[in-house]
Amino acid sequence: MNDQLVSMITQLVMEKMEKSTGSQTPEIAATPTEQPLIKFYDTVENRSSGTTEAIATSQEPLIQLYQHGAPQKVTTVTSATFEQPVNDAVPIKPFQFEAGSLSESVQAAKKHTPARIGVGRAGTRPKTKTWLKFRLDHAAAVDAVYGEVTEDLLQKLDVFQVTTKVTDKEEYITRPDLGRRLSEESKALIQQKCKPQPKVQIIISNGLSASAIEENVQDVYLALQQSLSNLNIDIGTTFYIDKGRVALMDEIGELLQAEVIVYLIGERPGLVSAESMSAYLCYKPRIGTVEAERMVISNIHKGGIPPLEAGAYLGTVVEKILRYQASGVELVAKEG
Repeated sequence: MNDQLVSMITQLVMEKMEKSTGSQTPEIAATPTEQPLIKFYDTVENRSSGTTEAIATSQEPLIQLYQHGAPQKVTTVTSATFEQPVNDAVPIKPFQFEAGSLSESVQAAKKHTPARIGVGRAGTRPKTKTWLKFRLDHAAAVDAVYGEVTEDLLQKLDVFQVTTKVTDKEEYITRPDLGRRLSEESKALIQQKCKPQPKVQIIISNGLSASAIEENVQDVYLALQQSLSNLNIDIGTTFYIDKGRVALMDEIGELLQAEVIVYLIGERPGLVSAESMSAYLCYKPRIGTVEAERMVISNIHKGGIPPLEAGAYLGTVVEKILRYQASGVELVAKEG
């Protein structure tokens, strides 16, 4: 309400009071200065009686607002009022997020994929549980990249370790070319310890996920050894490469003159799994081998291809490569 309207209403009320209260004492006339001067009613019938009541009673406010029904008694606010709940009729309920009601199609899709679908949202943001799970998976992915394979695992597998030209993790991430070449000391060590010209040479590397090697390689490697042994296929001397890339198998093929190389390496971690491993296979890899000549069995982890099953299957793939003397696109063409 603007000031001009308030002034006009006040003036009208004062004039009315002067006419009606000529016989009243100054004390009674002065009391309205401490209380509001106007009452508002939703019905015309209450107007006249309300005016008389406002003049006669000095303990009640002279301005009252009623929305519906008869006027209600105004209760004076005291300090005791604040000790009681504002509204006793409405019980206080704890806040709850909306119930997750997903359509049948989304529920069916969630059974067949670990992707983040149907997770809902809170306003424009993801829900707290979804956001915390995302942060957890992201942290696991970072740990997988920057982690290291333990010495205990290498001893269990009975493998020796060599290195590439990479000096640290940061250089490994920013310089993939250095991860495709062995250090000079490693070349000499491989030629010294490994069996030359093997039918199958198995190599292991942490790649972009040390967690993948820690979780899967033992089962895959032992199952692959058993599968190749059952097929009477000769195996070379297995070794471990720290910070290796896939194309490093070409240089190893040149050094050892192996017919088939099976390269077990940690995959780039994602936000679904940071423990996924791949197995790359190639027939007579040499410097200059193109990617179309390689084949890969990927997604080896507990939520994808089970490690033991992957190791057994790799043995059958190696047998096929040796039979057709080809891998990759050329193997598919010869089979077809």
